[in-house]
Amino acid sequence: MPRFAAHTESVPPSGIRRIFELAHALDDVVYLAVGEPDVAVAPETLAAASEAWLADDTRYTANGGIPELRAAIVRTVAERNGIETDLERVWVTNGGAQALFLAMSLTLDPGDEVLVPDPGYTTFTMNAHLVNAVPVPYPLRLEHGFAPDLAELEHLVTARTRVIIVNSPSNPLGAVFARDTLRALLDFAERHDLWLISDEVYERFTYGREHVSLASLGGSAPDRVLTVFSASKTYALTGARVGWLLTPPGVAPLLRSAQEGMVSCINTPAQRAVVEAITGSQEPVEAAARHYRENLARATALLDERGIRYLEPAGAFYLWVDVSYASNGDVAGWAERFLLEQRVAVAPGSAFGRMGEGWIRVCVAASPDDIATGLNRLPAPPAPAHRP
Repeated sequence: MPRFAAHTESVPPSGIRRIFELAHALDDVVYLAVGEPDVAVAPETLAAASEAWLADDTRYTANGGIPELRAAIVRTVAERNGIETDLERVWVTNGGAQALFLAMSLTLDPGDEVLVPDPGYTTFTMNAHLVNAVPVPYPLRLEHGFAPDLAELEHLVTARTRVIIVNSPSNPLGAVFARDTLRALLDFAERHDLWLISDEVYERFTYGREHVSLASLGGSAPDRVLTVFSASKTYALTGARVGWLLTPPGVAPLLRSAQEGMVSCINTPAQRAVVEAITGSQEPVEAAARHYRENLARATALLDERGIRYLEPAGAFYLWVDVSYASNGDVAGWAERFLLEQRVAVAPGSAFGRMGEGWIRVCVAASPDDIATGLNRLPAPPAPAHRP
């Protein structure tokens, strides 16, 4: 058979998917590995999708999405994120994943470099390879509270750098970047004339910290920031596959062609569901945030009792936990053994980049019993440790 394009061979496999598939071949597994909300979808949201199906509302929509959904997004990002935009800058996508891929496809030529957070969401690096670009990890270090270090970023920029990806609230870290940090990143992008892709999929889940959208910071932000949002985590609609990309002004003709070539449009009943989710009561989102915050509190209290170090979570529904005392420099192998021997699935930190070695990501979108069971099966550290 003919060969595939050479750059596709460089796409790294997912270390999270490896654990997920292995776990599904076993019995009695406690699942703390995959970022899947464990709350129910609001009945009104389900009804909106059901009514669309029953009314045969299943035809093509505009490439950018149905007007009602785009208008709802324009209103909500103005009210919640401080971003003034219009319908032509809102593009409804097949989940946040396609929004991210679309943003990278539009901004990166073959051989261009993109600065990606390390540890960072696995798809950042995978997409870079798929568009024949070069991912350049920028370290998020324990000693800096896992926030970007501008001095290190300056050393990583080359003549080929075109994009920097920022993710706050962070998957896998649960970190939320301060306004000053984001302002410094915008200034950095302005100095080097870079695009900024801001992944804000977990925007509605922050705990005692302000979520700041990069596109709201003024200056050149409206002209250089592409923002990725999603209904998946906010409204527990992971399988509905509805996200949206906010773009700079004036690029609608390009987006129409790109969207037509990729997916044409997103399925209509799912879009109807998200209109209801965005415009209806937000109590289900607030209840989900309370649930995740309570689970994080339970989990951190248990880790404190056991003397296991972790990053204090400020957002999302993950805990970043240090198991370097047990993993011996190979946390991916340790996570597999932990699953096979203890029947607990956690995501190895190295799946998110080299800086994740020795750490694991624990998803607390789970029952309190599963969280307690899973964390109690972690091996005890040799001595009490302090949180970073």
